Amino acid sequence: IRRRNRARRRTAGFTLMEVLLVLAILVILGSLAVTMFTGVQRSANIKAAQSQISLIESALEQAQFALGVYPSDLSSLRSSTPPAEASGANSQWSGPYLNKDVPPDPWGNPYQYNPNGGRNTDKADVWSLGPDGQDGTADDIGNWPVQ
Repeated sequence: IRRRNRARRRTAGFTLMEVLLVLAILVILGSLAVTMFTGVQRSANIKAAQSQISLIESALEQAQFALGVYPSDLSSLRSSTPPAEASGANSQWSGPYLNKDVPPDPWGNPYQYNPNGGRNTDKADVWSLGPDGQDGTADDIGNWPVQ
C-alpha cells in the first residue's frame, strides 16, 4: 500500500525540471516574438516617415508653384496668409497647403527642411533624422534619390 501512495504522489504534479523546461521554452518564444516585432516596428516607422515626407513635398511643390520660390519654412504651408516670399506681383498664394501642422517624424523629432536644396539640385530637401535622431547619418530618410 505504501508503494502505491508514493507512486501516486510522484505523478500528481510537475517536477521542478518540468516547470523550468516550460519556462525556458516560454522565454525563448517571447524573445523571438519581441525580436520580430522590433523589426516590423522599425520598418513601419521608416515607411511612415517616407509617406509624410512625400506629403510635405507635395505641399511644398504647390506652394513653390504659387510663389515662384520655395517657402522659407514648413510652418508657412499651414498659413492662409502669404509668407514674406509672396510679395512679388506674380505671387498666387492660395494657402494653406496643409490642413494640419507638420507632425513630428515617427521618432518624435521635427522634420528638417532646406528650401535651397543640397542633396537635390532641382527642389527643396525635406528629411527626417531617422531612428538615431542625428543629422547627416546613414539612417536619415529624405526626399533625395537613394545612392
